[in-house]
Amino acid sequence: MSSATLTTTAGILLITVVTIAFGGLALLRHLIGRKAGYLENPVRRGLWTAGHAHAGVLVLFALVALPYIDHADAGDGTRTLIRLLFVSAPILMPLGFFLSVVRPQDTKPNKLIWLTVAGGASLAAGSLLLGVNLL
Repeated sequence: MSSATLTTTAGILLITVVTIAFGGLALLRHLIGRKAGYLENPVRRGLWTAGHAHAGVLVLFALVALPYIDHADAGDGTRTLIRLLFVSAPILMPLGFFLSVVRPQDTKPNKLIWLTVAGGASLAAGSLLLGVNLL
């Protein structure tokens, strides 16, 4: 991967930090404003908190992994796949947490919770591919 591609990918990930911060502010407003459908709904509160936390951690994890992709003993296509897998995880997993209980009255996750599984699979596959290709 060229230096420009690495910089662009890192730039995109860093811009997502603003959306994560905005999400944290939204959660804080729900807590302070005692918004209906948040405090009294433990499922929604738990999943939204998990979504916010996973977004931040996975973006940082992707940023840390990016430089190692260039050192992997892999072809360009495999490197692109690894990069895509690492960038997909912090998008898919939080989306699953948030969108599975989007309505205040939702007391159980809908089928969009499977996006969390897709995000986890993306993270696992990217980590495994990168680890194997670094060895």
